[in-house]
Amino acid sequence: MEYVLETESLCKRYGKTRVLQDICLKIPKGSIYGLVGKNGAGKTTLMRIITGLQAPTSGTYTLSGVKNTDRKITTVRRRMGALVETPGLYKNLSAYDNIKLQYINLGLTSYDTIPDLLKLVNLEDAGKKHAGKFSLGMRQRLGVAIAMCGNPDILVLDEPINGLDPQGIIEMREMLLNINKERSTTILISSHILDELSRLATDYAFIDNGRILQTLSAEDLLRKTTKAARLTVSDTKAMCRVLDTMGLRYEVSSDGTIEVFGDINITRTVHEADKENVEIFKVLENDETLEAYFMNLVGNGGEQS
Repeated sequence: MEYVLETESLCKRYGKTRVLQDICLKIPKGSIYGLVGKNGAGKTTLMRIITGLQAPTSGTYTLSGVKNTDRKITTVRRRMGALVETPGLYKNLSAYDNIKLQYINLGLTSYDTIPDLLKLVNLEDAGKKHAGKFSLGMRQRLGVAIAMCGNPDILVLDEPINGLDPQGIIEMREMLLNINKERSTTILISSHILDELSRLATDYAFIDNGRILQTLSAEDLLRKTTKAARLTVSDTKAMCRVLDTMGLRYEVSSDGTIEVFGDINITRTVHEADKENVEIFKVLENDETLEAYFMNLVGNGGEQS
């Protein structure tokens, strides 16, 4: 597998305060890599190091095969686009001119592709409007457009949907999926809106207190997340005996419903309950959310069965 970005034992300290500890990541080319962690976990610091805004205290990282200690890293980093914290926009300039300035910074002499970038972020009708009059969602999308100048290999986004309304979140999600699919751009994205992140990411790294607790693919996460069915029955105690006989793991809630964990054969469960004269009134199935999985992971100190 080809990796766009790799980190090896990356650490960061501010005085005696350790912010990052032995960060080891491998970000596959073409992936949407979700960095999951609470505020203060170290996500932004990691992104600032990767993008060259800060230097690591120890450890190394490799970008497109070039180590950060190599003099060539400055050239390679030009193939990286980033939106860390808030977009740096010139509010008195139009969206078009904001992008044009970035083209100039990158040494790009042709501006023919600026309309394509505006279309990519759904700002083609706002190209002449001053950025200072943009909504938060429009500013975020313009920030992504600026980060996409030069068609980078990897796009680093720190909380790009933070503060957006539901419509803005949907627009950002669809835009990022399109960038990843149509331009084959690898995306490293952090977010505390974990349910939304689960609609985007192909891979995950869970970080807490500056340490990576776990890395896994979206497919592995789907297999690990707990499935459950909530049963509303006529006789809770008798139903518990049925579930014990079936060897199923369950928990009785304070309202008398029963949470049955794992895959459950509803037809067989109804059949076995009928033998004990237990009537099942309602079955609600649900999967564990990304947020619940992360909280369990943090609570278990990084171990998740």
